Parts: sequence; structure tokens; C-alpha cells
Amino acid sequence: MQNIKNIIFDYGNVIFLIDFLKTQNSFTELGIHNVETFFAHAGHHSLFDQFETGSISAAEFRNGIRDITGQPNLSDEQIDKAWTSLLIGVPPVNHELLLKAKSQYRTFLLSNINEIHLDFIHKYLNKEYQLDSNDQFFEKIYYSHLVKIRKPNKEIFQLVLDENDLKIEETLFIDDSPQHLRTAKELGLNTHLMTADDSLEKFLYRSGLLKP
Repeated sequence: MQNIKNIIFDYGNVIFLIDFLKTQNSFTELGIHNVETFFAHAGHHSLFDQFETGSISAAEFRNGIRDITGQPNLSDEQIDKAWTSLLIGVPPVNHELLLKAKSQYRTFLLSNINEIHLDFIHKYLNKEYQLDSNDQFFEKIYYSHLVKIRKPNKEIFQLVLDENDLKIEETLFIDDSPQHLRTAKELGLNTHLMTADDSLEKFLYRSGLLKP
């Protein structure tokens, strides 16, 4: 990866650890059936796409969960607790790695996310790291619900490339979802799949992108 000058990072399970099983269990407790197809890493109910592209509000998302569970009396707090249960946290070393990467490359964050999760993450960063946001770690951040497009749509990749005048052959995209990487590869981006047995630290040093 000698020619890499730009790195686009995904957030969940690249920087911020998440656990889909926790939310599946939480949704099951709320009364959702067939949770493996309702919400999973590889695919999910259209409600989540709508929320992650900002086409519905947090209130509308919660009402959607109430409709699907058939439990109109579920509180906002119950739904939010189930929905945020997958958010584990950021290993401290990842913030150090991001700052080091930013000093050597143009770095960007590209995340499928939503209003409830982003609010939770900002509160978490403030409590655990005294940070208001992720802004200090990247040149620019792209959150799907704010730009109204989500991965794996090619338009969101093109948006990052065009707005920042990035050359495809000089740009690396790191993500934990194969379906997102397929689109990136089709566009010509360099890609890396982050797997459960790997870590951002191991990959960045193993690849030579960062020096120990």
C-alpha cells in the first residue's frame, strides 16, 4: 500500500466496537420475532434503512418498533435501551491510531448511523474521553443520516471522493461489511475487510501504513 494517501474509515467494528447479538437479544425481549432477519450484520428491516438515511425521525423510528412488536405502550427509553445495546465502546488505542494516521494521511469517516446512536456515541465520548465528537480525528466526517445516503450505495462513496478531490487509486477504504466493500471495489478503491479476529491496530501496523 505504498501509494495510499487517503484513508476512509468505517466506524462500527473498525473504530467503535459493536455487538449485533446484544441488540438482537434486546429486540427479542421487546417481542420481535425472526430477529435474525429483522436486524443483522448482513441485512435488516427497511425501517433501519429509513432511519440511517434520515428519511424518518427518531420518533417515527420508535413508533415503527412499537408497530412491529405490537406493543404500543413501549416507552422511548425501553426502545432506545434496546437499540443502543449493541454499542460497546472505543479501545483507547484506536484514538491514538487515528491521530497518528491523520498526521500522515488525509483521513475521513464514513458511517451508516442514525440520530439515536450518534447521540449515544457523543455522550459516551464526552463521558469516557472528554470529547464532544469525533471531529478531531478526521478531515471530514460523513454520517449517513445527515447526508441522506447510506452504504453500500455508490453515491455516498462518490460524494466523499468528489467533495475532497480524492484520487481513487490513492484511497483506502476500511470496513467490516463485505457488501460495502463490494461497491467500493467496483469504483476502484483499495479496500480492507476488518474481521472479528483482527483489529485496527494490527492492520495498520501489519500493512505498513503506520510504523511502530
